[in-house]
Amino acid sequence: MTATPVPTDSEAAGLYLDLIAKMLTRYGFEGRNVTVRFEPRSYESYLWNLVRIATRDRDVRVVESGEFDAERRENGRDWPADAETMVGMKRLLNVRTCLESVLADGVPGDFIETGAWRGGTCIFARAVLKAHGVTDRTVWVADSFEGLPKPDGRFEADAGDEHHTKIELAISTEQVEDNFRRYDLLDDQVKLLVGWFDETLPAAPIEQIAVLRLDGDMYGSTIDALEPLYDKVAVGGYVIVDDYGAVKGCAQAVHDFRESRGITDELHPIDWAGVYWRKS
Repeated sequence: MTATPVPTDSEAAGLYLDLIAKMLTRYGFEGRNVTVRFEPRSYESYLWNLVRIATRDRDVRVVESGEFDAERRENGRDWPADAETMVGMKRLLNVRTCLESVLADGVPGDFIETGAWRGGTCIFARAVLKAHGVTDRTVWVADSFEGLPKPDGRFEADAGDEHHTKIELAISTEQVEDNFRRYDLLDDQVKLLVGWFDETLPAAPIEQIAVLRLDGDMYGSTIDALEPLYDKVAVGGYVIVDDYGAVKGCAQAVHDFRESRGITDELHPIDWAGVYWRKS
């Protein structure tokens, strides 16, 4: 694959990407509603699980009013109720920075995110390619579109993990595609990989990767993406890990994989949760 040269930076492209990032996170646009987070194993969480089960086929959420907090939204520390992503502005900027870096340096390959939720980060990646007139790279959206898997006993670090109980993380392919359409960014440069990572990623028809973004939360979902995809990351490409500082199992999977491969490339922090490294 031949990388498309990056056009001269323009103020219009920068303004477009800044606006898309703010819309995807509802930064300053959302009003006063944020999604309520219940403590695991609390009575409130138990009651809310019963409600979610009873309304599984409906988009029912618990939200609360609150003043917009720019710092929390920048760092992805709140959960905007209607946003396409909850990663915050800093982690979106990291996606843009990594993509623009590989374009400028001619590093070949596509963008893939493993764990897409509502598709917001992938939508932003497609917007970056669009802003720079890139037509020969694909944005791969890999997700079960059924939420996270129940721990299957393969990895001790996932014992007791309850991500699979969070029905709100199960976003359908139709919803994700609709979100791409909202921004006029659903086209043949967007490909969905539907299914559990250990089943779909080993056989995924991806030749080379310039930016690999992991957002699988769990040890298993992280290692099941790294093992089949890391060797496809081009030299000079980037590996981004969304949940490194937020989920111990994810961080452990990254450490175990890097140690097994002898990877010493420096881990750089993005914010309180995300890290990335550049493949040497």
